[in-house]
Amino acid sequence: MKVLVIQPKIGMGDMVIYLPYIHAISKSLKSPVSILAKNNSRAKELLIDDHHINEILILERLKNKLGLHDGVKGFFQLVKEIKSKKFDQVFIFNSSLRYFLISKLAGIKKISQYPLFRKNDNIITSAKIFTENELNIIISTQPFLNLKKEKIESIRDKINKDFKYICLGISASGPTKRWDIENYINLCTKIKSIIPCKFYIAAGKNDQILVDKILSSSIGPQCVSFEKLKVSETLPIIKNCNLYIGNDTGWLHIAAALEIKSLALFMDSPVMAYGKYSKYISVVVPEGETEETTTHYTGGKEKISFEKVYKKTIELLN
Repeated sequence: MKVLVIQPKIGMGDMVIYLPYIHAISKSLKSPVSILAKNNSRAKELLIDDHHINEILILERLKNKLGLHDGVKGFFQLVKEIKSKKFDQVFIFNSSLRYFLISKLAGIKKISQYPLFRKNDNIITSAKIFTENELNIIISTQPFLNLKKEKIESIRDKINKDFKYICLGISASGPTKRWDIENYINLCTKIKSIIPCKFYIAAGKNDQILVDKILSSSIGPQCVSFEKLKVSETLPIIKNCNLYIGNDTGWLHIAAALEIKSLALFMDSPVMAYGKYSKYISVVVPEGETEETTTHYTGGKEKISFEKVYKKTIELLN
């Protein structure tokens, strides 16, 4: 049986969050699946060692509407590409009529999809309920990123066991979700004064200014940056870390899926959607907020308690 999963959300974190359900589909149908996902999801790099995945197809839909699969022409281009793969079944993690019609015209006989035209949902709850109903099984929300053992051990053999290794998730999808970089520098300075530590800076090329600030600071000599590495190259490094500390960003979800204890700072996104699905995630919310009240519009980056983050960091490291 040839199975396609359509997952059109943009980020790395979203791709990771959907993994329990994609894996459940593969296991239930006893077949690796193909995934249609956007390039920014980094699916090809994240899932490079995943035996549940047969193939990654790239969905080229862009904000400027000029992607290969945008518009009427792009609609039929995608129909053509999917039809050529001769899929027997598709699972659509989206409520758009567009993907239903594409699947129908591509000749896929069995189509499973979210209820059409639904606008507001919890990413975890919707995916869980949908997949459990389709497969008639109970599915854990905990994602796992599969890595080859030799990749993990290759990094482990190189690290100095006298140090604790911390992954710093300084990146974010927007400035309101990013704790000030000086806070991270001060936090690391205070941590390493009592615990020998080295730090990995989880950030991309767009975060170069922030990376440079850390590397030019007093903790710079203890830091290594990810900005020139492929995401796939960072995975075994993160797997060998003792802790992730950072913003609610894709790196948080990667760390949690690699079974790394993660301290997440939720300044402007809902904890109930992105911070409760994994047992490896601990959270800090702005002063005056609770896990239940944080939203995409909380605007609490100035209200994250430095002392609370420091205290939780030490607890998790010990």
